[in-house]
Amino acid sequence: MYIKIESCRLRWYRKNQTQIRADLYKGVVDAITSGETRASAVGVRIVLPGTYPGGDRDMKKRHMDAMAIVHTYGKPDIFLTMTCNPKWEEITNELLPAQTAQDRPDIVARVFYGKLEAMKDMLLKKMVLGVVVAYVYVVEFQKRGLPHAHFLLIMDSTYKLLVPEQYDRLISAELPDKQKYPELYAMVVKHMMHGPCGALNPKNVCMQDNECKCRYPRPFNENTIQGKDSYPVYRRRDDGRRAKVQGKMLDNRWVVPYNPYLLRMFNCHINVEVCSSIKVVKYIYKYIYKGHDKASFSIDQPDADGNIDEIKRYVDARWVTPPEAMWRIFGFPLCANYPPVLQLPLHLPNMHRVAFNAQADLKNVVSSENASKSMLTEYFKANELHPWARHILYKDFPGSFTWEKKKKIWKRRVERFQLGRIVSANPAEGERYYLRVLLNHVPGKTSFEDLLTVDGVVCGSFRESGERLGLIEADNTLDDCLTEAEQWAMPCSLRRLFATILVHCELGDVRGLWDRHLEPMSDDYRRTRTSPNEVEQMVLLDIRGML
Repeated sequence: MYIKIESCRLRWYRKNQTQIRADLYKGVVDAITSGETRASAVGVRIVLPGTYPGGDRDMKKRHMDAMAIVHTYGKPDIFLTMTCNPKWEEITNELLPAQTAQDRPDIVARVFYGKLEAMKDMLLKKMVLGVVVAYVYVVEFQKRGLPHAHFLLIMDSTYKLLVPEQYDRLISAELPDKQKYPELYAMVVKHMMHGPCGALNPKNVCMQDNECKCRYPRPFNENTIQGKDSYPVYRRRDDGRRAKVQGKMLDNRWVVPYNPYLLRMFNCHINVEVCSSIKVVKYIYKYIYKGHDKASFSIDQPDADGNIDEIKRYVDARWVTPPEAMWRIFGFPLCANYPPVLQLPLHLPNMHRVAFNAQADLKNVVSSENASKSMLTEYFKANELHPWARHILYKDFPGSFTWEKKKKIWKRRVERFQLGRIVSANPAEGERYYLRVLLNHVPGKTSFEDLLTVDGVVCGSFRESGERLGLIEADNTLDDCLTEAEQWAMPCSLRRLFATILVHCELGDVRGLWDRHLEPMSDDYRRTRTSPNEVEQMVLLDIRGML
């Protein structure tokens, strides 16, 4: 039944491509398709828009929103994963004789949703791990069907985890005393023991190339050690405690890090890790926004006719399990973040989106008051009406103003807080990209013409305006473009952006730009190759192939 529901929704998107493509080309959404911003880049592109939950564009948008939160609040402190326990009493008590949890995905979905809400209450309201100022969470479904949730928590400055002694107060990677804490001991043995794998069980699912991909068993360690661009090395003492798991005796080296209080309360697999020492946090966010389990195959090239059908690719790779189907039918949320992030459109003059009824008279549409309004044009108007707000940049405007959709006006904010994020632009887009550069640096402008005006002279283009203001001197703006992209883009995307800059922009110091951004562009190659020269050669060959 859920496949029918999804098929109907996807059919609507397929039949309304004109409006969707207009969104892409008018600058309403992010330019994320390898710098392809116009239909001429391919034969035909059938677009699955970011409004469809769980699609690639939706996950990309959420990833970029999360990185906007990181840009404001800093790196996350705690990474928590909670997995459904099919043996929860709330599930087993509702089963009929001879039924198992997999026979009742509706019960599994409802119970896990209730437990998830209880977990959010514990973390965000009762603050069992400390005061949380920002967070994101995503619900995913394993191929065997069980739902699980990933949380990333950014703590208040007074609750930041800075030293190993603080880690030990929240996280344990050891078996508890069986005599003092029998119930907790039983839960750790049941939910938090990895494996056995390796020599004890070479055929375990975690084995790759005769090694455990999760790196178990971990070595014994008398004291917790702070990680260097990695998770901490937790305390695992050789205290003689053992537990029998699948017929094998395992010790502290096999314990997955956990919080005793949360484990005892929820009685399920809850992995808690300190991630504040990890340097490149975008990989963690990319992991939780990777999307649900699906088939994997290459989708880089269009078909034989030069067409790219994003909807077909989504359906072909889709993997739907019964609990996910029930979860979506019930309308339970798949992800959330706080504070909320408002996407701010970026468009050239008279290039904004205008919504109207198909039967409407176009003359009336064009002459209507709201037809000429967008978030950007009303930002200019708000600057004109509120002199006190003229020091606020466009991207920071949602922090002080709230956008009213129906009236299309910015109204002074009186409660809550919201972050803003200007949708991305590629250097190949020319004027739209330079408009974004100006909006990121110049506050208080009251119109596009005012934005073009420098020292009383109206410039002929946004690029010229940026040059007169010193924002596009030498390679500064391209350096800023790559630096901003490094916060959220993966290495392959950064290399593609670098190639785009080489083709479309006038670079003065190519070698300097290369040296400053080689490390983030080569993160993936450095994981598999040890020689710096070999890494640089691989990146260079990749970029040459793109050119």
